[in-house]
Amino acid sequence: MSEDKIKIKGENGGLILGFPEDMPFSEIMEELDRKLESGAGFFLRGTLVRVPRDRFAKEELAEMQEFFRTHGLICRLAKPEPAESPAPVSEKSPSVPAKSEEADTPELQRMLVVDKTLRGGQAVETEGSVIVFGNVNPGAQITAGGSVDIRGTCRGVVHAGAAGDSTAFIIADHLMPTQIRIANYVARPPDEPEDSGKAERAYVKDGQIVIEPIER
Repeated sequence: MSEDKIKIKGENGGLILGFPEDMPFSEIMEELDRKLESGAGFFLRGTLVRVPRDRFAKEELAEMQEFFRTHGLICRLAKPEPAESPAPVSEKSPSVPAKSEEADTPELQRMLVVDKTLRGGQAVETEGSVIVFGNVNPGAQITAGGSVDIRGTCRGVVHAGAAGDSTAFIIADHLMPTQIRIANYVARPPDEPEDSGKAERAYVKDGQIVIEPIER
């Protein structure tokens, strides 16, 4: 199935999924299952995943939320569009701040979303995970306590699991970094890397960093 079937867009603190209007619910669930089972998608445990409002029937939404829950993810509806002309608040009835739905979810995985290419000399550092919608050019550097997903070409330096998490991973559409590190493990790309034509994932296996092609 084409990787364009399900659109993934980052937002601070999670991901937003988009689906073709004519895509049957059964096909959506099959594709989500394939992505999660392959480990190709950036679906970290605790990540907040939002799906379109008014897209699914009540029973379908419940099934999808349970599906994500079994994989350690949090599924909620996309935030409603803000009203163009909000009603004025009466001075006699002061508004009560709305309770944040994320506040009830302490296990929520906060994620840094970088919606641009990182150029040489630029650096990103966070205690959580990072998703980059762009390239990581030579001379750019990412240091993350969690995993790193690059929706583009990586030619810079990337350190995932910087606090010692060896289960973290690095994914890129084209993984050609100057150096990658996961926890305390270090690896450099071969002098003449082979282009598999697929995205690649780097992770720790048997005490060393392994790089393998994956399906997005």
